[in-house]
Amino acid sequence: MPPEWILNALASRGIALERVAEIVLQMQRPYNPKLVLQDCLESVLSVLEKREVQYVFITGIALDMLAEQGQLPEPLQSLMENDESLYGVDETLAMGITNVYGMIGLTSFGYLDKVKPGIIGELNDRSKGIHVFLDDLVSGLAAAASARIAHQDPNAKEYGTG
Repeated sequence: MPPEWILNALASRGIALERVAEIVLQMQRPYNPKLVLQDCLESVLSVLEKREVQYVFITGIALDMLAEQGQLPEPLQSLMENDESLYGVDETLAMGITNVYGMIGLTSFGYLDKVKPGIIGELNDRSKGIHVFLDDLVSGLAAAASARIAHQDPNAKEYGTG
């Protein structure tokens, strides 16, 4: 189980882990029809147990909060307020999460960053606060949790050496 401080930090920003698990389920159910939401939630929690993931989240959350309070130096404050499309640091930070489970996590992240399903799209809505980092970090979390499930799928084909 992830430490309480990271769960509290996510909850304070409106992140219900079940909503992240729903995205994981949508991504993996076509490949694993027996998959249930609880499996996906366990995968999300497992990814959040990794310290490097926790540190990425707390950094991104802190930057979003400072931007909401107008506490960042210029031009960073304006970049964050406008969610400047060429900024890219938010995606770069999130890729640290996706890499925990390999290339499938990275490709899944690209999909989620483009489509923005569920809670990811809600976080991307600028009328509800500044979530420049958080929408991408949640995408990275969902992508990594999805990749973790894909790697553990007992029905995946295995190719022998001989």
